[in-house]
This record gives sequence, C-alpha cells and structure tokens, in this order.
Amino acid sequence: MTAATAPREETVSRAPSAPWLALLAGPLSFGIAAPALILSRVAGDLGVSVAAATWIVTGFGLGIAVGTPLLAGLIGHRGVRAALTTSAGLVLLGVVLAVAVPSLPVLAAAGVIQGLGSAGLTAIAMNLAKSPRVMGLVTAALAVFGATAPLVGSLLSDAVSWQATLALPGVSLLAVPACLRFAPTAPTAREGFDGRGAVLLTAVVTALVFVPQWPVVAGACVVAFGVLLGFHLRMRPNGFVPTVLLRTPRFLISSGLAFALAVVNFGMFYGVPIQLAKHAGWSASQIGIAMLWPLLLGGTVSWVVVTATARLRMGVVLTGFIAAGVTAALLGLTSVNPVVLLVAPGISALTAASGQGVFAVRATAAVPDERRSAAIGLFTLCYLLGAAFGPAIVALLAG
Repeated sequence: MTAATAPREETVSRAPSAPWLALLAGPLSFGIAAPALILSRVAGDLGVSVAAATWIVTGFGLGIAVGTPLLAGLIGHRGVRAALTTSAGLVLLGVVLAVAVPSLPVLAAAGVIQGLGSAGLTAIAMNLAKSPRVMGLVTAALAVFGATAPLVGSLLSDAVSWQATLALPGVSLLAVPACLRFAPTAPTAREGFDGRGAVLLTAVVTALVFVPQWPVVAGACVVAFGVLLGFHLRMRPNGFVPTVLLRTPRFLISSGLAFALAVVNFGMFYGVPIQLAKHAGWSASQIGIAMLWPLLLGGTVSWVVVTATARLRMGVVLTGFIAAGVTAALLGLTSVNPVVLLVAPGISALTAASGQGVFAVRATAAVPDERRSAAIGLFTLCYLLGAAFGPAIVALLAG
C-alpha cells in the first residue's frame, strides 16, 4: 500500500457520523405519520372519501415494504454507493410528483416511489450502523420523527399546503451528501443477482400489503406466491432470500416481534386521533400538540433502552417487549379517557423504536457476516410491513 492510496481506502472504510445516519433514516416516518391529521382535508380538496385518501399512505407503505428487500439486495450486489444514489433519486422523484400533481392516482404513485426510496435510505443507515449505540440512535430517530410528524404535517399544511406535507420524506435528502462521502462501493454478495427470487418476494410482499383491504383475494395470492417462492428457495438457497435466515430462530423471532410492535405503534398514529376527536372533541392541532410529548418521550428514551438491553438475555427482552406492546394495544383500543389515550402511543412508540433497534442487533448478530445486508433488509421489511398494516387496519375499523 502506498502513501497515496492509504487515505482513500481509509475514507471508504469509515462510516458517516451517527447523526447523519439518523437524518438519513428518520424522515421515513414522515411518510407514514405526517398525513395522520390532514387526510380529511386532502379528501375534501380531491373530492374523494377519507378511506380513498388513505391510499396515499397505503401507497407509501407498499413502497417501503417492497423497496426494503429490493434496495437491500442492491446494496449486496452493487454496493452502498449505488443503492444510496438510487434511493435518493426515487425520493426526489416522489417529492416532485407529490408537490406538482394534486391527483389521487398520482399522489398514490408518488407515495409508492417515495416509499421505495425511503426504504432504501433506512436500510442503508441500518447497514452502516456498526454498534448498538448507533443502531439505537437510528431507530430512535425513526420514532422521534414519527412523534413530531402529525403536528409538523398539520402545521405545514396550514402554512403552505397539504402537498408540502406529503413531500416531507424528502428531508432525508439533506443527509445524502454526507453519507455518500463514506459509502462503500464494493458489493458484499458473492452470488449473482437472483432475479426470480426478487420478483417472487416482491409479489408476496405486495399481496401482504393488500390483505387488510381484500383479505380473501390477497390472502390467496400470498399463499400462491409463497409456495412458488418456497420451491424457488430449494433451487437457490443462497439467492435473494438466503435460506440460512429462515433457519435461524433468533432472526425469525426478532423479525416477527418487530412486525407486531410496528403494527401497534403505527396504528396508534391514526387510531388515537380518531378516539380523541370522537370522545374529547379535540381539534387536529390540539391532538397534534397533545400527542407530540408522549411520542417524543417514547422515541427519545428508546435510544437508552437499546443500549441498556444489549447484554440482557433474550428471554427477558422478549417478555418485556411483549408485555409493553400488549399493554399499549389494550389501552388504545379500550379507553376513552384522553390521558390514557395519550399514554398508549407513548408506550407503543417506546416499545416499537426500542424493539426495532434491539431486535435488529440480535437478528443480524445471529447470521453469517456475508448475509448481513440481506438480514437487515428482510428484518426491516418485517418492521415496515407493520407500518403498512397498522394504518390500514385502523382505517378499516374506523370506516
């Protein structure tokens, strides 16, 4: 190694600072939670029902669900730099469409495109997080952005327009230049790209997202595509979905719990405002301000929880998170008291953000190093599927 080449290799091997990674990942939560208090306004301006306007959020959920494994695969086969550039381009395109074309089909498409890019940026941030402390900060950022999202979205809608609210995931683009400086260019996957596996997994995920709306048809598609994917995995055990992940209990348990906690948490963003408006008669601004503090506290404290639980036994961690998640769900579903209704999302934000960080560390530690990108992609997919399911389930129950 020469003196001229040493600094360049050192730069490539370094990672961006933790705050930049947090800014890269956090705004994804804007796409999920920022529209929570403005959907009725969006529906009125577009001349559609609130249920129809929810497709904007569902589109974003579909984008992040589909985009997570696809962009994680791009990381493995083309390197972080290529994935980062692609993801940033998708977010930018989605922002332009959301701001320029006030039409429900275009806005839903913009949500899908922004979701694809945001999922990639989040997967990249988690990929570059090399310690429980940094991983905790990244997942806490998702919770903190989510905590402020309903209020920020409502205020921005009043001050500028609701289209500007739908463009909020674009905030993540501010972190791209700093992260691009240290993004590794070398791919990590040893095998060629498994196109058929990618298509089949995308089909399964797409069908899963639509299960709350069309359970019979979408459920049948999930089973059919799942069977085809299963046959494919027998032929390509080291393909797009490495079978070693599916044979690792710690990875499966961690991913499943992350999904469940996310369903509860992101369902709260839409369910609690409905309850507060119905039983307390609060306005959108009042709800946004009231929900800010418990959500913000839960998201902030989660960073401490992720670091503190790094050395605890898996059984203790599982018991604590399951108990907290069930408690939050019961409080949010059964209470009409405003104080209790505000405590519920605080607990769910704490458990979901902490659980994502804790279980991400444990899930990836349980698999071989060369499968880390795939493991992070599939783990994050499970969490973000919960983000897609939560609002959809609440919309169905409320509608």
